[in-house]
Amino acid sequence: MRQKNTTRPVPLLLTPGEPAGIGPDLAVQLAQTPLARRVVVVADPDLLAARAKRLKLPLHLVGHDQPLPRSGSALRILPIPLTAPVKAGVLDARNASYVLDTIAVATLECLEGRAAALITGPVQKSIIAGTGIPFTGQTEFVAGLCGNMTPVMMLVADTLRVALATTHLPLREVADAITQEMLETVLRTLHHDLRTRFHIARPRILVCGLNPHAGESGHLGHEEIEIIRPVIERLRRDGLKLTGPLPADTLFTPGPLAQADAVLAMYHDQGLPVLKYAGFGRAVNLTLGLPIVRTSVDHGTALDLAGRNKADPGSLYAAIRLAAKLAGTKS
Repeated sequence: MRQKNTTRPVPLLLTPGEPAGIGPDLAVQLAQTPLARRVVVVADPDLLAARAKRLKLPLHLVGHDQPLPRSGSALRILPIPLTAPVKAGVLDARNASYVLDTIAVATLECLEGRAAALITGPVQKSIIAGTGIPFTGQTEFVAGLCGNMTPVMMLVADTLRVALATTHLPLREVADAITQEMLETVLRTLHHDLRTRFHIARPRILVCGLNPHAGESGHLGHEEIEIIRPVIERLRRDGLKLTGPLPADTLFTPGPLAQADAVLAMYHDQGLPVLKYAGFGRAVNLTLGLPIVRTSVDHGTALDLAGRNKADPGSLYAAIRLAAKLAGTKS
């Protein structure tokens, strides 16, 4: 007689992020629609119950390994206790450690194979860094938990993919951070993950210059001549299909983008305003270069919207869909 397979599907884990922001609202909204994949929320149960009550939405919480009730409006939860009570829209530095605990627990679950992917909600970087904890962003924090990997941040909106050479840095520090070694690592990581995660056999990557007009032959800066171009030429000899350095103001137009699988921007606000304009509300933040799949929403904590039933869950649903797709095709 054949034995019944009782193995449960490996879940996707969601960390709602800053408890005073819209992350808990989005988690509660998630319960209102049936999902194709098993999602477990890593959070404080009382927080989600209180937020559901404030939003006047039904919510039934069950254990992370329990079946959902047929009645709907339910979430599986892996409980992590808050450090301090939460008031929607009001930050409390005492909960900075709670936010990091949820991310750390969820990351470990993924690393140990008990979860298929990590989806992160928005955090308030300033409140965490203000407690004295070294913290520049979730991307870097998750990479540290994964063994100090070198992460590459890429946002995806439909077919537009924009990766970043540098992420959360003051603008005056960007030029010093762009070295040949760093840029080569980022481009190799981008190329590798486009092949293995997105199954693009020969990824076509457009590389932005750092300066206006890509330096205009050295008249507006020398980084393109001394750093970016030599790396591109070296990697082309290794078979990577790279074009650049190109002026960002003309690169992000329909013609060049139609010939590309991804764009590498040199800094955060060079590439992301274009992508968010093109796909805000359905864009997804994806971290490349990790041994786990990690996606995130494309927006912030929106403290002014917390608890008001005005949060748009579009980016969260897109992040879940992309995480499920990549977890299913991960090499």
